Amino acid sequence: MEQYYDVLRKCVLFRGVEENKFRNLLYCLDGQVKKYHEEEYIFFAGDKVSHVGVVLSGRIEILKENLAGNKHIIAVLDPSNMFAEGIVCTASRLSPVTSQAMEDAEVLLIPYERIIKSCGAACDFHISLIQNMMVILGEKNVSLNWKLELLTLKGMREKLASYLLNASKENGSNTFLIPLNRTELADFLNVSRTSMCRELTRMKDDGLIDLYGRSFKILDSERLAECLET
Repeated sequence: MEQYYDVLRKCVLFRGVEENKFRNLLYCLDGQVKKYHEEEYIFFAGDKVSHVGVVLSGRIEILKENLAGNKHIIAVLDPSNMFAEGIVCTASRLSPVTSQAMEDAEVLLIPYERIIKSCGAACDFHISLIQNMMVILGEKNVSLNWKLELLTLKGMREKLASYLLNASKENGSNTFLIPLNRTELADFLNVSRTSMCRELTRMKDDGLIDLYGRSFKILDSERLAECLET
């Protein structure tokens, strides 16, 4: 597991835990590393989930699919990101979403009970894990609220402005890379890819943004923010 320590150090669940305790921590948590191939499913909507996942390598997407097979991307997760923490905290533990590898990926799966219950050895890091789990659930709630607000926006430019301003804030810069290609971004925003690409071109022509592939630069953040006020 030493090869994953750099990733685990960045995971919010292990915040405040000293690296020299990782070996004992992972042994105590009974975490298992699983490999998934590109497009392989980790779990489906309706499955009972009893593990919290931490992405060690690759990318994972959380999505909803309708009866017609159309998918809507809820989130894209990079190394050190967690998933399923909100599901395992429910009474039924039945997942409302599907999790799939976007590329070859490795995931650390940790039994939920091992996180919230202190072991017989009274390891001191258990308190930190429980506290960190509460923070994660709170932050996830904030993120889901933003996603809900994003989906309630009616205009294409409004949705794109909200997404790009949020991405800029998270990256701490007006120039940033997004984790989604055009098709994935359209799925995330729940819009037509063609219409979205057309609007991105208009926003570039209007001097609001510049873009190349997944790279974006906000040229006028004030005017872009005004798109949310119309």
